[in-house]
Amino acid sequence: MSSAGSRDIVLGRIRRALADVPRTERPQDVPVERTYLRTHGERSERQTADLLAENLADYRAVVHRCPSGELPVRVASLLAARGSATVVVAPGVPQEWLSEAAGVARIPDSAGQTAHELDSVDSVVTGCAVAIAETGTIVLDASPDQGRRRITLVPDHHICVVRLADQVVDSVPQALERLDPARPLTWISGPSATSDIELDRVEGVHGPRTLEVVLVEG
Repeated sequence: MSSAGSRDIVLGRIRRALADVPRTERPQDVPVERTYLRTHGERSERQTADLLAENLADYRAVVHRCPSGELPVRVASLLAARGSATVVVAPGVPQEWLSEAAGVARIPDSAGQTAHELDSVDSVVTGCAVAIAETGTIVLDASPDQGRRRITLVPDHHICVVRLADQVVDSVPQALERLDPARPLTWISGPSATSDIELDRVEGVHGPRTLEVVLVEG
């Protein structure tokens, strides 16, 4: 069957399914009953943070936890352990996050940067929009402390800072309520990885090989 014939069949089925729908009706006019569970069990804030850390680690992200006052030292130690000499920084990242990273050249996020230039950068440091405990997912929305999407896809090492007090939710439905669908959303569950037909895992194909998540308390 030709592609045109298949298209006509599909469109015909759609027309029949919509035959009793008034032409003036819009999707927002019809309420949709959402009876699914918003969360799977009740947890304290500590339990939610522990679940997030567990699921991040299950996806092979490297998880660190520290008080807010120790964040600059922790970021500096992660860059030093990596041997990073350069780090690209989103424009809204607080300067104090890297205040202890002496000797590391900071490269501002710029629209003029090419993928080749970003590939030569050792690390990237960003915040996040929200983190989902039940799935171990970090969501970026290109806010000032996260920068353009490409800076978290090209460099090989990503340090992402998550504030436990106000950026962690239990579930995907709760995360969606916080996110603007008009923004460029990047959903990250562990470092970039894929598998071929023989299930050989390869990391770093379409994103960083190493994702380090710093969960900041307080």
